Amino acid sequence: MASKSTFTRMKDVRQTVDKYAQLRKRLKAEGDYAALARLPRNASPTRVRNRCALTGRTRGVYRKLGISRIKLRELALQGKIPGMRKSSW
Repeated sequence: MASKSTFTRMKDVRQTVDKYAQLRKRLKAEGDYAALARLPRNASPTRVRNRCALTGRTRGVYRKLGISRIKLRELALQGKIPGMRKSSW
């Protein structure tokens, strides 16, 4: 489980990205890269890291569900995800 500070940090980064999204778009369209460089680092969308909402795991996270592949499998086997079941062939 990731620490609470990690979740908080990612939340803050997402808020900063949202705050500067319009300004970044305008500056990019104008080609004003000097002004882009003066924006905060966390204003860049590449600073956001997808994390599992349950465990905080960063790798193997399904965007649609927001949970990691491991938790997805556990919940599917418990029958807690509607329409999902273990495949067999």
